[in-house]
Amino acid sequence: MAWKSQQHFIDALEKAGELVRIKTYVNPKLEIAEITDRVSKSGNGGKAILFENTGYDFPVLMNAYGSEKRMCLALGVNSLDDTAREIEDLFKLLASPKEGILDKLKLLPKLGQFASWMPKVKSGRGECQEVVMTEPDITKLPVITCWPKDGGPFVTLPIIHTKDPNTNSRNVGMYRMQVFGPTLTGMHWHKHKVSAKHFAEYKKLNKRMPVAVALGGDPVYAYSATAPLPENVDEYMLAGFLRKKKVELVKCISQPDVEVPADADFIIEGYVDPNDELIWEGPFGDHTGYYSLPDWYPKFHITAITHKKNAVYPATIVGIPPQEDAWLGKATERIFLAPIKMTMVPEIVDMDMPVEGVFHNLVITKIKKEYAGQGQKVMNAMWGAGQMMFNKVLVLADEGVVIQQYEELAKYVFKNLNPATDIYFSTGPMDVLDHSCSKLGFGGKMCIDGTAKQEEERDDNYLSVPNNYHLTIAAVLTEKFPEVKIINDSLLKKDIACIVVSVQKNRVGHIKELHEQICSLKEVEGIKMILYVEHTVDANDLTTALWRFCNNLDPKRDNYLYQRHTSSSYFACMGFDGTRKTKEFDNFHRDWPNIIVADDDTIKSVDNKWEALGIGTFIPSPSLKFKNQIYGEEAVVS
Repeated sequence: MAWKSQQHFIDALEKAGELVRIKTYVNPKLEIAEITDRVSKSGNGGKAILFENTGYDFPVLMNAYGSEKRMCLALGVNSLDDTAREIEDLFKLLASPKEGILDKLKLLPKLGQFASWMPKVKSGRGECQEVVMTEPDITKLPVITCWPKDGGPFVTLPIIHTKDPNTNSRNVGMYRMQVFGPTLTGMHWHKHKVSAKHFAEYKKLNKRMPVAVALGGDPVYAYSATAPLPENVDEYMLAGFLRKKKVELVKCISQPDVEVPADADFIIEGYVDPNDELIWEGPFGDHTGYYSLPDWYPKFHITAITHKKNAVYPATIVGIPPQEDAWLGKATERIFLAPIKMTMVPEIVDMDMPVEGVFHNLVITKIKKEYAGQGQKVMNAMWGAGQMMFNKVLVLADEGVVIQQYEELAKYVFKNLNPATDIYFSTGPMDVLDHSCSKLGFGGKMCIDGTAKQEEERDDNYLSVPNNYHLTIAAVLTEKFPEVKIINDSLLKKDIACIVVSVQKNRVGHIKELHEQICSLKEVEGIKMILYVEHTVDANDLTTALWRFCNNLDPKRDNYLYQRHTSSSYFACMGFDGTRKTKEFDNFHRDWPNIIVADDDTIKSVDNKWEALGIGTFIPSPSLKFKNQIYGEEAVVS
């Protein structure tokens, strides 16, 4: 369904019991983010929050997409899989043989629907242009500062419109914008993004690039801006398909070459000049749960700001998962499953991106396996498919397990796994936010093939030792190795041949050496994989440990395979170093960012005003759990 406006969506959230209003003054600098972080982590995504008293003329909407229920409401569906099925049916109809005139006529209603979903530019002004700022000044909007080490306030839900100067094709993307002054922000588009390619074309022409930023409107716009569509496919066509109604656009006032949604709450118009010097943008507390490092990005000069009469400023925070963005990712996982499996990898049955894997870092894929080597075929196809090129860890399973049941999945994968032959490594493009890569945007990947193996794929010399769980394994390791602080051996009791080890690294080659020493012990026989994490991370907190591990790992660089051979067979155990990398111990020359936590003053301020907020039982700051995991001048020793 199509929402008439963002306010229409807010009213629906409130009617569904999915919205809380806060009338007490809350500062957009750090306090809004801290309250949102608490609420969003309070269970099932908490509630959407409308901050009505911000010290500005506009309320702020937060956490609007932050649960499965609210994500479904935003897209107007009962289940995210409903949209996937609809897309799959559409693909089947278009791809099926058309032998006679009647078969072809069946397509006409669908083609008519397609036409009704295409965006339309209407004449005159839209609701988004009811009020025109006499002098544009973005500092008059309640732009939030999310985290204490952020470079400043950031626009976090901008729907950014650009066009290719040669083809006039539109791109709608979402790239954060750091505010530097009344008419100046940064434009944080990565080199892989379509808008960055548009800018490269304007550079060749030595022309200013017109840009427009929308905020608010139908919530499907923000989702569509994040969707991994192929280049030159209009995001507003996807939005029209999802809302079953075409998106109406109007021309900008100061940048008339760009069109924007007529029902948006705010429009920020401007340009990027190829002759400008770049601006030092960041740091920013990002979706990885770490600060993304500052870098040079283009300047965005604001030429006009317009808005509705009763506009609401939408924003989001990202940080240590789970956060609101996990549900935007979950929608993409479900909605784009059908196109991926039907156009590129037909053997894919299902896909899952666990929250702890923060989008690309960890992807689980279920395939219908029919022949030897099919896992590697799928691996290569997926790493060549759109934004899946950024995937770091790919886990493959087959129809013998439900991949969303993580414990059963782990049992199945480890049962089928030979660590020496079923883990594949590669290198390729990575997300520029991945701090574990030795070089920006380029690093290692791995695929763990947990499918049932066919005869051709088995190594008969591999000795699959039964998992003889030793009650003393944790005690043995901590006694023998003083650098080992915590052992999580709970998975062994569930017939999952993996342990997690918190270790205090203190020398060059430490993890490799430690892994060899541990694997030489009799008690470790039968264990197929050991995950090493920082000593400040509680290995028994599996969710946090996996999040830290996935972020800190370059799989190709940080793997250590141990093999012990007999005359006719061998035992194998793979070790992965998911600790922080340094120049001193790892010859790592990039800066290593800190994890994101709120500062003590903000936590105290929110604690003191909690009762006045009127949003229910006190929720302590999620940051308190992680204070002992940061390093440097902020570090707190617990």
